[in-house]
Amino acid sequence: MKMIIGGAYQGKIRFACNWLDMDRADMINGSTCDFEEAFSADVIKSYHRLIARLLAEGVDPVEFTKKLCEQNKDAVIIMDETGCGIVPIEKSDRTRREVTGRCGCIIARESDTVIRVICGIPTYLKGAPNEG
Repeated sequence: MKMIIGGAYQGKIRFACNWLDMDRADMINGSTCDFEEAFSADVIKSYHRLIARLLAEGVDPVEFTKKLCEQNKDAVIIMDETGCGIVPIEKSDRTRREVTGRCGCIIARESDTVIRVICGIPTYLKGAPNEG
C-alpha cells in the first residue's frame, strides 16, 4: 500500500499521475465511488471524503479502513490532511476530523511508502523515492 497526503490543492493528484504513469480518470473518487469499489481499486483519490460519506451513512470508517488495508494491499490512497488549522466548532466536524486522522494513521502504518506533497513537491516520509 502507498499513501499520498498533503493539504487541499497542493498537487497530490498531479504528482500521483506522474509517479504512477496514469491518468486521473483511472482513479476512483472517494466523493462519488461505491464503498465496495474501494476494495479493488488501484488508486483512491479524496479518501478523506470517502470517510465523511461513511460517517454520514453510519458505517465505521476505522473498521472500513482496516478492512481496506487487509483486502487491498496494493492500493494507493490519496487524502487531504485535515488535522491542521482551526478546530471546528461543530461536534460532527470535529468527529469527522478526528476519525480522518485515525484512518490516516492506519493507512500510513500499513503503507510501505508515504509521501507528503506540498506545493507540488513530494517529501518521502516513509520509503524511498526509488521504492515502489
